[in-house]
Amino acid sequence: MPKAIRIGTRPSRLAFKQVEEVRDLLKKIRFEVVAIETAGDKDKVTSLAGLEKTDFFTRDIEKALQDGQIDAAIHSAKDVETVTPPGLIIVATTRSVSPHECLVSRNSLKLKELPKGAVVGTSSRKRQEAIMRFRKDLIIKNIRGDIDERLKQLDKGIFDAIIVAHAALIRLGYEDRITELISPDIIEPHPLQGRLSVQIRSDRHDMINIFGRINEK
Repeated sequence: MPKAIRIGTRPSRLAFKQVEEVRDLLKKIRFEVVAIETAGDKDKVTSLAGLEKTDFFTRDIEKALQDGQIDAAIHSAKDVETVTPPGLIIVATTRSVSPHECLVSRNSLKLKELPKGAVVGTSSRKRQEAIMRFRKDLIIKNIRGDIDERLKQLDKGIFDAIIVAHAALIRLGYEDRITELISPDIIEPHPLQGRLSVQIRSDRHDMINIFGRINEK
């Protein structure tokens, strides 16, 4: 086993927090974090609608894993594509920090209180469709960037409100920015929301022995 496990992850503050979360479950194991920019990090313009369950946010990290540049990868479980690439497996998935979606708005207005024509930013087609069913009078626009970048766009007035994962705001310590937890009746929680997946090469039995413990916690 290496002295420190090389962990591949995206180059965002949220991704680093997610690595810390997994590290805390394996306190005696040393991690060396390797930040890898993915297609989704480089392209902050393309709408994510229709890209769910693809390798948009995982491809470059998985390539590094296949090539032996890293020992394991930590992903948001929702970002992992439907079909895992050859030679790779998901060895563990953590419990959810929170499965809910939440609203962050200017002036602390809740979803039902937003004025007609208010601009709501979200990157997910599922979220977009759900909000349109609930309030057809709102304008739904695509938003890209990490959580910090999205909050800055909100604060600049580009959006009147944004919808983000509750778990992301918890991990980043932004609970004070939450305006409202959105009812599951409005947006049905994704089964993997708030959970993390650990991916390794299928032939790394040492990594299986280490990360397999997480499933027992």
